[in-house]
Amino acid sequence: MNRKPVILVVEDEDSIRLTLRDYLKKKGHEVIVASDGVGAIKQILDHTVDLIVTDYRMDILGGDYWIRFLREFCGNKKVIITSGFLQPEFPIPFPVVYKPYDYSELEALIRRTAAGEGKGAPS
Repeated sequence: MNRKPVILVVEDEDSIRLTLRDYLKKKGHEVIVASDGVGAIKQILDHTVDLIVTDYRMDILGGDYWIRFLREFCGNKKVIITSGFLQPEFPIPFPVVYKPYDYSELEALIRRTAAGEGKGAPS
């Protein structure tokens, strides 16, 4: 039985998180959400997550520590980072989509990444 890849959307801004969730579900994706890094860890432990679309800057477990966590402990998952700004001196080992982003372009990247095209997993 082929199951749909599960996408975890991690975003602390409610309107973005819920709108993106609804948009991706309408496009046929299986989506779960979290509002910060700690909630994301709980979702990762409770569900089989294949791809993580996450904001970079969040008040609770965000930023550099979140990126380091993803790199160290989620190496088997594909990751896409979204951000309005990044610290350019900190290397991000995942694809980055800058806000404001176009939902259809982000969804196309999610499809390509879920299909194994391009980089979405740490090297």
